[in-house]
Amino acid sequence: MALRKLLVLVDRSLLYLSTLCYFAAFARTILLLRARVFQRTMFNFTMIVFGFALQTGFLWLRGRADGRCPITNLFEVLIFLAWSIALFYLVIGSAYRLSLMGAFTAPLVFLVQGIALLSPIDSMRAGLVRPNGWLEMHASISMLAYGAFALACVAGAMYLVQERQLKTHALGSIYYHLPPLPTLFAALQRLLWIGFVLYTFGLVSGFLTGEPLPVFKMIFAGIIWLVYGALLFAPRARAIAPRRIAAFSVFAFAAALSLLWSIEFVARRA
Repeated sequence: MALRKLLVLVDRSLLYLSTLCYFAAFARTILLLRARVFQRTMFNFTMIVFGFALQTGFLWLRGRADGRCPITNLFEVLIFLAWSIALFYLVIGSAYRLSLMGAFTAPLVFLVQGIALLSPIDSMRAGLVRPNGWLEMHASISMLAYGAFALACVAGAMYLVQERQLKTHALGSIYYHLPPLPTLFAALQRLLWIGFVLYTFGLVSGFLTGEPLPVFKMIFAGIIWLVYGALLFAPRARAIAPRRIAAFSVFAFAAALSLLWSIEFVARRA
């Protein structure tokens, strides 16, 4: 128990440092936007890399303390979500050269971690129940899907910002650092596909956990799956314009967050 308390103290320190890294990236973005001279810089990317590394250290230590995947309460769920968002930014943002996405990603991660740190939701259980491999896989895959959906939300917001500037002919300095709309939409679709596939595996693995499945939560999870499926196949049918896909990706993630609390179940049952 003493070792576990020590690990909790250390991992909290890592999390505070990680949050400071994301805050630094967020603050620099605000300063550049207020100065109306947005410049391409490696500062945001570097801060996100450091923040991600510190988040990884936190999750590893918390996993050692819990003896399982660190998604045992809502606090850990939120931190795992923030880590997933940063992970997909580092992968997708680099692949599509979306350096400016860091300016949109850092505030989101900072907000999620800030809420987790300021809320009294880190309930450490004295005696955790036996591990359930399928349950942990179900939870972790679902959280990775949420990370992809969150970054799709960021890409959708960037698309809407750029399209609005083009439509109103009010091209600020930030416009010249945004990727072309087709590139941004391609990244948005890739993130939606990754999130959708992961979410599908998460839903399927939920039936293999051996745990009772709450009907209400399963209905909501099914609705979210259908919404994202519709977003993916609508462009093929030319039923929805890319601008609406971007807007719906933002609203869909907001709706998906309403189900986030239900993932706090890795340590619920014996």
